[in-house]
Amino acid sequence: MNTTICEPDNGDEAAEQQHAKAHEPDINHLMFASRTNWNLKPNRLAEALEQHRSSGRPLLDLSASNPTECGIKYDAPAIMRSLCAPASLLYRPDPKGLKSARQAVSDYYAERGEGVSVDDLILTASTSEAYSFIFRLLCNPGDDLLIPTPGYPLFDFLADVNDVRMVRYPLFYDHGWHIDIHALKQAITPRTRGIIVVHPNNPTGHFTKTEEIAQLNQVCSANQMAIIADEVFLDFILGSAQKSFVANPGALTFTMSGISKICGLPQMKFAWLAVSGPKAEKREALARLEMIADTYLSLNAPIQLAAPVLLQQRKKFQEQCMGRVRANLAQLDAQLADNQHLNRLVVEGGWYAVLRIPATRPDEELAIELLQKHDVYVHPGHFYDFEGDGYLVVSMITPEQDFSEGVRRVLSGFSENPNSGGK
Repeated sequence: MNTTICEPDNGDEAAEQQHAKAHEPDINHLMFASRTNWNLKPNRLAEALEQHRSSGRPLLDLSASNPTECGIKYDAPAIMRSLCAPASLLYRPDPKGLKSARQAVSDYYAERGEGVSVDDLILTASTSEAYSFIFRLLCNPGDDLLIPTPGYPLFDFLADVNDVRMVRYPLFYDHGWHIDIHALKQAITPRTRGIIVVHPNNPTGHFTKTEEIAQLNQVCSANQMAIIADEVFLDFILGSAQKSFVANPGALTFTMSGISKICGLPQMKFAWLAVSGPKAEKREALARLEMIADTYLSLNAPIQLAAPVLLQQRKKFQEQCMGRVRANLAQLDAQLADNQHLNRLVVEGGWYAVLRIPATRPDEELAIELLQKHDVYVHPGHFYDFEGDGYLVVSMITPEQDFSEGVRRVLSGFSENPNSGGK
């Protein structure tokens, strides 16, 4: 997988992983914990991207995923007013988060037709922090958590800093994405503490199906494991309506989301986790999580007091965002219609599309060539642990004109020479 660090709520996504610098060679590494012995040297694509930016040539970035820099319009006066509440000057700590802010999250789910009590919610500064809370709750050092692949290249770093181990279970593609339940079961060991489900998956756009949820509940109940559901892209639906894990009764379940994606506000740092499942397990989990949260008290008062307004901002943001996603997806399909060498995989939600390309050479080499010869930047599939070569990932919240031209350049590279991508 890729070997640089990213943060799921910073809006920069996997592209910005490429800018981490290598360790200085004269540093005594014995000073540092082994859990941070990552390879931070930029890869070849990162170096090529930096060289391209230094050249001053215009770049069409089809990895663009920061909504605040993609031409989305925000109600700036309302957002700024929400951050100026006089109550911000008072310190009234609550380990779970201010009740008014938790109520705003509960109201969000109620508007979706799903119920979650304010008492079952714990607020965090990010989903990364929520993951850390859950990992610390469930795992002793060296324990396992199962994680889907392909998937977002963050989890190994979170696992390392929390002294746990990630074990892959595959998603397979057959006219759509599916969880390989048989392989998942085979990956379970006595040290497996939970199953991470990204709903919908990033970047495949796969929603966990009802029958898959039932199977996950059965597996977790039989093995004293928990479900950890990441739902930051839950509202971005391209097909039929999808239910949240937030009220899942079949197994101990931790559901996470936040305003980074659902409101397009990654800079505001407001997220949450909800606990559901059998009553006794849920009660014990909440008690222990409250103590963990009380140890950090990380979420600041102004953002909590602003939560009701910020969550209401999601409606205008999502309308713009999904309008763009649908327009770009239609444009992608139109350009692919007459192409004999490329197609796209089914996407059910989120804002990424996966292109399937001839697997004639490593995806990274192709991405470098597209950058250097066609001034367009895409993510190779190996960033997300796709099995084998033959995949490119593009962001559909890229401004429409840039997206259309960028796709045209990608396809023109293949039309020049389908076996090389334009060589």
